[in-house]
Amino acid sequence: MSIVVIGVNHRTGPLAVLERLTIAPDAVAKAVGGLADRDDLREVAVLSTCNRIEVYAVVERFHSAYADIRDFLCQLGGLSADELHPHLYSQHDGGAARHLFEVAAGLDSAVLGESEILGQVRAAWQIGRDEGGVRSTLDLLFRHALRVGKRARTETAIGRGTASVSHAAVEMVTDRIGSLDGRRVLVVGAGTMGAGVATALRRAGAGSIVVCNRTATTGHLLAEQVGGIAVGLDRLGEALASADVVLSCTASGDLTVRRDHVVAARRHDRPLLVVDIAVPRAVEPGVGQVDGVTVLDLDDLRDWADRGLALRAAEAGRVRAIVAEEVERFSVEATARQAAPLVTQLHEQAERIRTAELARFTGRLGELNEVQRDTVDALTRTIVAKLLHGPSTRLRHDAGTPQGERNAAAVTDLFDLG
Repeated sequence: MSIVVIGVNHRTGPLAVLERLTIAPDAVAKAVGGLADRDDLREVAVLSTCNRIEVYAVVERFHSAYADIRDFLCQLGGLSADELHPHLYSQHDGGAARHLFEVAAGLDSAVLGESEILGQVRAAWQIGRDEGGVRSTLDLLFRHALRVGKRARTETAIGRGTASVSHAAVEMVTDRIGSLDGRRVLVVGAGTMGAGVATALRRAGAGSIVVCNRTATTGHLLAEQVGGIAVGLDRLGEALASADVVLSCTASGDLTVRRDHVVAARRHDRPLLVVDIAVPRAVEPGVGQVDGVTVLDLDDLRDWADRGLALRAAEAGRVRAIVAEEVERFSVEATARQAAPLVTQLHEQAERIRTAELARFTGRLGELNEVQRDTVDALTRTIVAKLLHGPSTRLRHDAGTPQGERNAAAVTDLFDLG
């Protein structure tokens, strides 16, 4: 069996492709369940963010599994195989582990070292477990990935400065228009991304923050946290009329900020900057054609982030060293687990023999009281455990090596475990 990852990310696919492949947070569980039902996928986890869609799987036949995952992505995005293929990448075994570890460490993010991805990896792992897609192998892989992400941020400076897409978006705004002091900012969406944006705006000294959200309670809670005010989507036009900057962060998949909204609310005496970091995009393309309005999206954010890459790029080498170390550690542990079924089989056979012999000698032990019987039972268990300790340890230690293969074959033959 092999571990594989197949997906599309911001390096291999344009935003127009990524937004078609986005899975809403509440639909990830269903996607995992559907993939896990396929015969060639033994284990499955799905990582879906604004920058990537990746399927991690444990498979027996790579080509059949690849076709299953490719077909799933094609159906998800309404794409043909020929349309998807140029943007698709795949890795297996050590390469798949290294890829996930680099993702968790922030090395593969649009904003180098960003912190949000670690929580997204954790969510993918938890959903996979809840849906029965993540079992022993992927559980081990994702646990290692989370450890790598934490080590990268505690042992290096990779996460210092701009640490998330939300913070980067606010920094890009200040870089574009200068200080936010006295500026009126509208945040559309109060989910995880919206909360990150609003928090960054408060720290950047925004003059006033208005949170516009479909769910009133969520919007009010976020507004209270950042000292702003909340309005419903029914008052979006009114909020646009008083805004200098709009940051769209919705996760609904709908076009929330429309051209007619902006035209109706447009004040010709002041320019309007609109930043759309939602995936799929929530700002109608025609908004950018309105006089005095500038629209930026994730592609612009990536270009802006690339210009500041050198600030943390020096730490990337240290993070890659951590990744390499953890890939080796994962490989050793995963290989040791390969011996586990044989070790279990060996111990189960020994236990069957032990209990059968005790049963055979029941008549001779009939005069023993309950305490004495328990003593005999414990003694025989201990003898069996000590006899099997050495072979079991050696099988685990040498697993994955030529010597390990010889040991496994010998144990299988000698104890008739085939």
